Amino acid sequence: MKIAMRSLLALLASAMVSPAFAAPASPAGPGGVELIMLVVMMVVFYFFLIRPQQKRAKEHKSLVENLGKGDEVVTSGGILGKIAKVTDDFVVVEISNNLEIKLQKQSIQATLPKGTIKSI
Repeated sequence: MKIAMRSLLALLASAMVSPAFAAPASPAGPGGVELIMLVVMMVVFYFFLIRPQQKRAKEHKSLVENLGKGDEVVTSGGILGKIAKVTDDFVVVEISNNLEIKLQKQSIQATLPKGTIKSI
């Protein structure tokens, strides 16, 4: 048992101390290329993902701020209705005769041209 343990320890020690036979590293070129590629990727990311999202958020905020009584709207759930009352954070939407629901302003997805609901 002791001999097996010694040979195992000797094998582990030789594995840890064995020289690496890897090829020597080539000298690194100028680091500017990697930096330029990183900056280009960040610019592309900004213009294709971040900026369009900011634009949509700004348009939606403008839509929500300009809601008024009588506007015909579509909710994010697809419900069509006419705004009956507007408060700071909520709107009351009439979706049928004498049927009103109270929604958060943020759930309004779009406004419709006047008369759209009657034509459907």
